[in-house]
Amino acid sequence: QVQLVESGGGLVQPGGSLRLSCAASGSIVSTYFMGWFRQAPGKQRELVAGLTSGGSPNYEDSVKGRFTISRDIAKNTVYLQMNSLKPEDTAVYYCNGNIRSSYFSSTYKDYWGQGTQVTVSS
Repeated sequence: QVQLVESGGGLVQPGGSLRLSCAASGSIVSTYFMGWFRQAPGKQRELVAGLTSGGSPNYEDSVKGRFTISRDIAKNTVYLQMNSLKPEDTAVYYCNGNIRSSYFSSTYKDYWGQGTQVTVSS
């Protein structure tokens, strides 16, 4: 099994910064995608930033230039650096990984973290 554990959320004033971390552990053979989604109250979950193996990062339009996704392959950890935060960034942020967990199967499955609250408010 694979577990994703997020950390780094909290309360920050508009214009501030936060850094989210997501550590993957368990039976990990390879990872195709890791990324961050968010869900605000009454809204659908949306992709914020994603990173595929060997590919370039992609960002949701409203966070381009403010958020940066990065990955430490050796640590199986993905980060989301969030700068110039706005009240509309307030949401629960979820880590997602598309991971192969068995040498006996080529199947990749989606795994989710438990979510971490980010609140941007003065």
